[in-house]
Parts: sequence; structure tokens; C-alpha cells
Amino acid sequence: MCDVMMSFAERIFYRNEPSNERGIDMSEIREKVNVCVVGAGHAGCEAALACARMGLETVIFTVSVDSVALMPCNPNIGGSSKGHLVRELDALGGEMGKNIDKTFIQSKMLNVSKGPAVHSLRAQADKAEYSREMRKVLENQDHLTIKQAEVVELLVEDLNEANGLYQKKITGVKTFTGAVYEAKAVILCTGTYLKARCLCGEAITHTGPNGLQAANYLTDSLESLGVEMRRFKTGTPARMDRRSIDFGKMEEQFGDERIVPFSFSTNPEDVQIDQVSCWLTYTNENTHNIIRANLDRSPIYAGIIEGTGPRYCPSIEDKVVKFADKERHQVFIEPEGLHTNEMYVGGMSSSLPEDVQLAMYRTVPGLENCKIVKNAYAIEYDCIKSDQLYPTLEFKKISGLFSAGQFNGSSGYEEAAAQGLIAGMNAGLFIREKEQIVLDRSQAYIGVLIDDLVTKENLEPYRMMTSRAEYRLLLRQDNADLRLRKIGYEAGLVTKEQYDSVCEKERLIAAEIERLQNVKVGANREMQEFLESRKSSGLKTAATLAELISRPELSYELIAKIDLDRPELPDDVIEQININIKYDGYIKRQLKQVEQFKKIEKKKIPADIDYDDIKNLRLEARQKLQKFKPVSVGQASRISGVSPADISVLLVYLEHFAMLKDESV
Repeated sequence: MCDVMMSFAERIFYRNEPSNERGIDMSEIREKVNVCVVGAGHAGCEAALACARMGLETVIFTVSVDSVALMPCNPNIGGSSKGHLVRELDALGGEMGKNIDKTFIQSKMLNVSKGPAVHSLRAQADKAEYSREMRKVLENQDHLTIKQAEVVELLVEDLNEANGLYQKKITGVKTFTGAVYEAKAVILCTGTYLKARCLCGEAITHTGPNGLQAANYLTDSLESLGVEMRRFKTGTPARMDRRSIDFGKMEEQFGDERIVPFSFSTNPEDVQIDQVSCWLTYTNENTHNIIRANLDRSPIYAGIIEGTGPRYCPSIEDKVVKFADKERHQVFIEPEGLHTNEMYVGGMSSSLPEDVQLAMYRTVPGLENCKIVKNAYAIEYDCIKSDQLYPTLEFKKISGLFSAGQFNGSSGYEEAAAQGLIAGMNAGLFIREKEQIVLDRSQAYIGVLIDDLVTKENLEPYRMMTSRAEYRLLLRQDNADLRLRKIGYEAGLVTKEQYDSVCEKERLIAAEIERLQNVKVGANREMQEFLESRKSSGLKTAATLAELISRPELSYELIAKIDLDRPELPDDVIEQININIKYDGYIKRQLKQVEQFKKIEKKKIPADIDYDDIKNLRLEARQKLQKFKPVSVGQASRISGVSPADISVLLVYLEHFAMLKDESV
């Protein structure tokens, strides 16, 4: 194992040499660390915390220390499928769930009328407090340093063929001021800052989100290293002055009466707070007419915007054009925090000119006299083609270089944070020369997210959705700790106490389910009266308590009256008992599907395989496999352009390849 600990004195030294284009002698700062994290958004924060908590000396760079964990768009965490990501992130030892539990102002469980597979927690954040609290965590984390500086160059050295398939190895980064940070691993989490420009009609500013400084030089360094870049765009709606809004014309939206925390480590009693309200209103035909009349002034439709936007989070212009038959669209008015009058206009992101925006917004009921605090805008930025990454989020051609977040072509705070944690964990394991973590599609939504990013040709910002997960009944947000705590513990991000707690939870669930499956009740009069009172059909013969719980109209809590010997159990254990018994048949069916999935997923593809040697492979399949370099047959089967017949050919070749290797040994 390599030595990763070093004192501050060992980390930094100075030397004099010409270090700028003007040829002036100046002191060049050179610092030695283990990991450099570029960017302090949601991905960067999780990546840096993961590395530092693994005992690695880590420096995180940001263009502004005031932008740590910034929420430049929607003021919330979680939502459909995204809540799953946050729960999984927390189970692995991440920070986002803990941070939103400390800073939320409204919380709501979505999709409660549907099955548990799609239940998703969503919380409104106090944006300023969320950023402030996360910065506090970073500032007080051992082995972690925050540095306000723009990274402009990646430092690498060439590798020869004896060092594997990698062409280069990362050695550090250089900042705009010329400081050099030598590192064993670098994680790029640049978000929407690379060569960013914001567009509001004809007005274009070359800045990052919220008017912050863009990062204008790193793209050139990446391209010089052979990294393929692309241009994406996203957008945000206007912020209104609360005092100018007539909430009487809107539908008030309340939080849940009983709040469920995001983090498995948060005491549920600590989050039962007074909540603020949100409001719902709608666009109308007048709104749509103003937009249609001014489409020629929209950068999106005037051809000014080069980047591709997210299909599943369209601007209001896109909604009006693509859903022309729809008479109205939902608009959510959400507070940005407890100590500001800014209100977020969810559902109406736009890049129209300021005068059109004001006219458009003022047609919406309740916004007739609205005053805009911040204009809506679209933002374009550079990101990578994510097929250049392994499922570990390491670049295929540059050893020790990892990346995460919107830089990888995804959208959303939660998707970014999830990738950041995995990239951070794997950078740490890479430095410690240990096997890196790859979550597969049957283990976590995070596994689905990363697999989709590195296996598919994503032509627009990727957004997580429950429909993308094949095994979503197994990947519920409520059981993320049972699925993933062990992995976080083995990586060093989950404490022994937390891991022991989830092991005990698992034991209690199994023991109680076994008891319920063995305790029988008879078809006596008392039992028939109980069932009748619950509008449940009577018994003809004896039944187990588990069989009663499996009925839709009954539950573990409801049969307490006839189950006098039950133990006292925590609410989260009872929740798992209910779900596991009620969905037992479906769960077993999915487990069988996972078993088949694992068989093909376990068939690894040697890193040095030459697909040109596989003569029976179709040309397209050969090209795609060479490009994506899948690590398993399972991953290969999900690449567009690789058919089941190609997979059969590949399997035969791998068997032959293995035999030849055995013979050579």
C-alpha cells in the first residue's frame, strides 16, 4: 500500500523560475497533495469529502468560495427518482441527505398513492443555508482544504505500453495564477462553468450561473489531451419579489404532516418543524400567444444557442411549441429561503428577452403585478462525451483522472452528487491501490445512472427517472441502507456504529417476518368480526399472520389487535416488514431476474482484448465495442448497435480466449 499521509511541511515548497508568458521571474507555488477536486458544486463537495474522509490530503478548487454547494436553479433536493439517489448517497456515507435535513423549509413524499417502488422524498431548501451549511462541513473536515482559484491546465505524463491501456497518467493541475498542485488523482466536477455563457434574449454574458466567473481555459487543456468535448445547455426561470405576488389567486401547497428525513442518520423527531407553503398556478392562452409571437427573439429558436438542452426539463418556449394542443402548464411558486423575498417560478424557465419575460409572466394568475428580481436565462457550457469513462468514472485514456456531475453530461444536483461520491471513493481506492467500486443496475439507482452515462450515447443532459431502473421494486428509497451501507462501510465512509445498526435492522426484519409466517390464527368468531370490521373477507381455515398482512386492506399495524405477542419494533423496521410481505411474490420474481442479469454481468471482458480479432462480429458492433471498451458482457449488451447475435459471438470468443490463456499458463 502506498503511503498517502503527509505533513503540511511536506506538502508545500517554493522555487523560482520563469512561469508566465511574459518571461518575468516569479515565485511558483508547488504543493503536493493526494487529490485535487476541481469544482465545489454538489459533485465536487461529495467527491472532496469522500477523499478526505478516507484520510487523503485533498484540495478542492472553486471560482468562488461563496459558490460552495450553490443551487443556481431549483431550490429543492430530491423528487421522483432523485430522492432515491439522495437516499443511496446517504447510505454510502455521503453528505447531501444530512445537509438537506438541516436546511429544508418544506418536505413532501411524492407518489404516495402508488406503490413503494416510486415513493420519492422531495424537500424545499433554504438555498443560502444549504450552501452555508455544506461549506461549514467542508471547512471543518480534516485533510480537506478549500482553495479559491481557477484550474486552467491538467498536468500529465505519458505512459508506455507496459503500463496498460492508459496513454497518460495524471500528475496534478495548474491554476490561473501559475500555482502547481501535484496529485495522485484529479476529479473534475466543473458543472456548468466551462466556457459558460448566459443568454437572455439578445443579451449574452460570458459568465457561469448566477453571474459567477466562468472557467475559460480548462477546455483547451482537455482537448489537447485528446478528451472529446460537447456543448450542452440548461436554463432557469425568473425569481420574483414575494411582495408583488397575489397568492390569493393560487392553490396553496403544504408539506407532509409527518416529515420523513432524507438521512438514515437523522433522528425523525429532529425534523418535525413548522413548514413554509408553496403555491400552484397555471399558464394560459395569453401566456402562450406572447411566447409564440416572440419566438424569433428566443436564442433557442433564433439559432444563437449551440448546445443541446434537457428533453425532460424543457423551457416554457419548448413546452408551448412541442405541446401546442395543451391549454395550460403548471407553474410552482416556491420560496428560495426563510430570509429572502425571492420566489422561484418553477416550470417557466426561459431565455426570452427581459421585456417578453415580464409580459409573459404577468399573464399568469397571481403574477399580474409581479416584479422580477432575477431574469430567467439559458446557460451553455462545455462538458465531455461520457463514453470516455469507465464505470468507475475514471477516464479510459488518462490514469488517475476522474470526473463527475454535469461535466459528464448529466443534469440535476442529485445526479451530480451521486457521481461525485462514487468518483471520490474510487479516486481514494485508486490511490490506495485497492479494487474500485462499480455499482451495477441491480444494486442502485446510482448504478443505473452511471451505467447509462458510460454505455449510451447521450445526446442531451441525462436526467434520472424511475422508468430507467429495471429492478425498481428492489431499489426502493426506503431500503437504500440495507442495500448499500456495507459498501460505504468497507470504503471507510460509514462508521462501525452505523453499519452495526443496519445489520441489527436486517436481523429484526428477518426474525419478525419468520415469526409472522409461523404464527397462525383460527377462523373463530372473534377473528371473523375483526376481519369484517376491516372490510376483509372471513377465514375458512387457519391462516398465518403474514397471509393476513399480504391482504391490501390490512397491514402489520392493523393486525396488532390479534397479534398479542409481537415485539416492540422501530418504525423503519415495520415499514420493511410490510413491504416485504405485501410484495413478496413480485420481489421474488425480480430477484430471479437479477440472478440472470448477474450471470452475464459477471462475465468480464479482458482490458487488452482486440475486437478486430473477432472475425464474426459485425463491423458496427466491432467499432462500438472498441469505442466503449465495456468491462463486462452485460455492459457490452447495453451498447446501442451491439445485437444479441454479436453478444453470442463475443461469448464464444471469450471462452476460446480464456482457453488459450490457460494453455499458455
